[in-house]
Amino acid sequence: MNIAFIPVRGGSKSIPLKNIKLINGRPLVYWTVKAACECKYIDKVYVSTDSDKIKETVANFKEENKIKLFSKVEVIGRSAESASDTASTEFAMLEFAGNYDFDNIVLVQATSPLLQASDLERGFEAFNEDGTDSVLSVVRQKRFHWKSDEYEFAHPTNYDVFHRPRRQEFDGDLVENGAFYISSKADLLKSHNRVSGNIKVVEMSEDTFFEMDEPGDWVIMEALMKKNQISALGETLEIKIFLTDCDGCLTDGGMYYSEHGDELKKFNSRDGMGFELLRKKGIITGIITSETVELNKRRAEKLKLDIFEAGCKDKSTVIKRLCKERGIAPEHVCYIGDDINDVDAIKFAGYGCCPADAMPQVKEVAKYITKAKGGEGVIREVVNKILKL
Repeated sequence: MNIAFIPVRGGSKSIPLKNIKLINGRPLVYWTVKAACECKYIDKVYVSTDSDKIKETVANFKEENKIKLFSKVEVIGRSAESASDTASTEFAMLEFAGNYDFDNIVLVQATSPLLQASDLERGFEAFNEDGTDSVLSVVRQKRFHWKSDEYEFAHPTNYDVFHRPRRQEFDGDLVENGAFYISSKADLLKSHNRVSGNIKVVEMSEDTFFEMDEPGDWVIMEALMKKNQISALGETLEIKIFLTDCDGCLTDGGMYYSEHGDELKKFNSRDGMGFELLRKKGIITGIITSETVELNKRRAEKLKLDIFEAGCKDKSTVIKRLCKERGIAPEHVCYIGDDINDVDAIKFAGYGCCPADAMPQVKEVAKYITKAKGGEGVIREVVNKILKL
């Protein structure tokens, strides 16, 4: 099992509670937790802290937006000794390794908000190569380095002053950026160090060399995050087509019959306003249902929806066709479903959602689970979320 270990202290001297200070709209530690959770090679993410405030903040990541991705996270305590100003990071790692089972560990530094899941994935791919014992992240810096001797005369250490290379011809030096380190548990316990044996490096963007030690660094890092398009989950939504199942989403899934045998369904008027808000934004709207009842069609017409697809056995295929016909990429599609025949459609859509009372298999793949149950304003809740973002 591969785990990520993110140690965060509450006792930062330069910036109190630095690890949960807001940057780019989220606590600092949010960004590395997000990257670790998004990495396909990481099975579990442990955030180790001595601060109750930090514990509460990280625990809220799971609840916020009900995004399943953060289910990988477990917040754990650490001893006062391991969180002291003089304790090394290795001390915290070894303390953790003595209490938890895992095969390989990636140490992730919370002060590296530019870290991406793709960086960690490249790290594990290098780690899995034959003969590799450890991996660390680096930045390639093309700077000319000098060093003073005992007589205070300076000498270049990485180039010849009489043959100054042009930048494009200069290999530069590899410098640790402190973002992550990968090792096996066995090697960590043997060496008592975050890296050992045959070590490989993974290069990251030169921007990731920047360190966050002083309050003024926050402004610079926020600018770098915007430059690199680092955003929170769900904050880059650009929905162009909004589709939903009918029964269980627009309705409570119940089948009602009059004394004359007429089929009745209960719809929520707030959902109708939700569709109107989308229409005003120019977003295409529609219903995709496996049923072929006239009542659903009449509801779609009353809501002035652009699309009504009935009798659909394979909803994901229908959505793919609609995307092709209208030139819309899957990431710009929102689809809401509640039952197992919606799973593939939810996976295909860029923003797959489901009601609070959806089937468990659906909840497992949905990016957003509403607080509302089917027929109780599910569509309006998702619409509000989309328009807010």
